[in-house]
Amino acid sequence: MARIAGVELPRKRLDIALTYIYGIGRTTALKICDATGVEWTKNADDLSNDEVNTLRKEIESSYKVEGDLRREITTNIKRLMDIGCYRGLRHRKGLPVRGQSTHANARTRKGPRPSVVGRKKKGK
Repeated sequence: MARIAGVELPRKRLDIALTYIYGIGRTTALKICDATGVEWTKNADDLSNDEVNTLRKEIESSYKVEGDLRREITTNIKRLMDIGCYRGLRHRKGLPVRGQSTHANARTRKGPRPSVVGRKKKGK
């Protein structure tokens, strides 16, 4: 199997297999295939060593992926938290950052509801 940017590519079509690399989506995968001249319809396990090397060089030279991208994102979030801006405060509190409502929703950011002991449902 091909190993690019520290990720083993699965035995799938190349444009799908490249999306297993953090920071590469479908559109970027197709752009990489066009730039390198490798057919995107090939399976990832059918690639020759030359094709794997050209893909690896293109990704390393043109795109920020995997560890570098993760590190940049975390430093950006830490910077927002350090300067104390509104987005940084929302990150710090674990609330939605982009203006979503928190009254009834936002369970993904807020986590599960805290259980209240002794709370009874109202009867009719």
